[in-house]
Amino acid sequence: MALVLGITGGIATGKSTVLGMLARLGALTLSADEIAREVLAKGGPAYRQVVERFGPAVVDPEAQIARSVLATVIFDDHKAREDLNRITHPHIIRSMKAHIDRFRASPPCPEAVLAVEIPLLIECGLEEMVDQVLLVAAEQDVQVGRLTNRSGVSREEALRRIASQMPMAAKIERADRVICNDGSMENLERKVRSFWRETCSA
Repeated sequence: MALVLGITGGIATGKSTVLGMLARLGALTLSADEIAREVLAKGGPAYRQVVERFGPAVVDPEAQIARSVLATVIFDDHKAREDLNRITHPHIIRSMKAHIDRFRASPPCPEAVLAVEIPLLIECGLEEMVDQVLLVAAEQDVQVGRLTNRSGVSREEALRRIASQMPMAAKIERADRVICNDGSMENLERKVRSFWRETCSA
């Protein structure tokens, strides 16, 4: 039976890495972040509202929304983050649901797997959109180290970004399966392969 797998987790826990590993094992993939880019692109369904709400400071010289600038704005302002979510989430969710419905209506084979990366899957109450929720978790110190290394932010800023999200413990309680990504890439790949054998190849 075809399976829709929801991949979620916290910032810098390795969600996209796990999605890529599942793709190499044979899963079809879909990313909420990719859909968000389409939604925010010039001419996209949320473009005008976002520019009206946040002003020309979030628009780059090519008249596209500068997502890095927008991210800085919303991390500093809870109300701004809520406003952005209110504008973009209905479009993103509608598009994801359409992709998932098409997959369920006509999967490429009976055992097909569609892995969908949705960072706010639990926060937005989208568990019913998928068949299983796979949470990619990591200890806070590991998240901080990854954020400071990859984004160049301070430890204080990394902690602030992590604190702005739902606590990991709360997400773990609502997930069907959890993969802890605190070690090496090789260790993570072993865990993902084991999950694939148990869940997706049964």
